[in-house]
Amino acid sequence: MPGRAAGARRAEILRAAAELFAARGFHGVSIDDLGRAVGTSGPALYRHFPGKEALLGAMLLDVSERLAADGERRATAFADDPRRALEELLRGHIEFALTEPALITVHDRELDNVPDPHRRRIRRLQRGYVERWVGVLARLRPGTDAPTLRAAVHAAFGLLNSTPHSADELPAESMTPLLLAMGTAALLAEDDV
Repeated sequence: MPGRAAGARRAEILRAAAELFAARGFHGVSIDDLGRAVGTSGPALYRHFPGKEALLGAMLLDVSERLAADGERRATAFADDPRRALEELLRGHIEFALTEPALITVHDRELDNVPDPHRRRIRRLQRGYVERWVGVLARLRPGTDAPTLRAAVHAAFGLLNSTPHSADELPAESMTPLLLAMGTAALLAEDDV
């Protein structure tokens, strides 16, 4: 049980840090601010993370690992149906974007503050996640070169990851089908317009 309690406490710290970093920026948040957000002192956080940079690295590594694993699971489950695999990849990313907008904001603004070994691993996971999407999309757009497909995937991520700016406007049950339709249209659009 102690391991599970420590894991839950670690997750609580990461969630609180994501909210604070999204609201005030990495450099605008002190270790004492982080401690207060979870009901402890700042120095007590050193039991879980060696420093603020390590906490940020753990946060972004965790989300990158979760997205990569979820993308692999969804694409593999529908390997024989690329259209359904694409829909599932979109649904997974939309769910992430709507439930964890603070992580999107933190990643966009703060990745350069992650210590180098973690940053390289995060980028490697992200490249793998993109390539998972490119592999599915290549089956739906045969004859389209990989750089074009990769650009389409990144553009779709830009669309989906804009939710921190718009998600409060509509409830998730309205936002999800809107983003699904827009993401599908963006990814399957012909590039000779």
